[in-house]
Amino acid sequence: MKSKGRVAAFTFGLTSETRAAWLLRFKGYRVLARRAKHPVGEIDLIAKRGNLIAFVEVKARRSVGEAIHSITSNQRRRIERAAEAFVARSSALQNCDWRFDVVILEGRLGWPRHVPDAWRPGEGDASQSHM
Repeated sequence: MKSKGRVAAFTFGLTSETRAAWLLRFKGYRVLARRAKHPVGEIDLIAKRGNLIAFVEVKARRSVGEAIHSITSNQRRRIERAAEAFVARSSALQNCDWRFDVVILEGRLGWPRHVPDAWRPGEGDASQSHM
């Protein structure tokens, strides 16, 4: 049985991802997948605008700095591997450009902040990338 705290955290996570998806839609993206799971990793949101696919990590934290530092290099590698697997399964996406974005929700009521091209594969810590 799940504790109330775990259920609340799960619900908050879903709400945060929904808010992030709406922000991307307002910016002209079409959300292709939410919580895309693959044996090598999970991607919170996958969105497409034109010929670009954005693999998006959603982070809700007390501050932007805390959100940025919470994305570990191991997590980034898992997301990158899952992105490669996602693109490999769809011939329609083979020729698209892609990047890794982050949507940060600061606090419970903060407006989502989209950080395009937050990191590139093979970079060091997320705290030292484009964020």
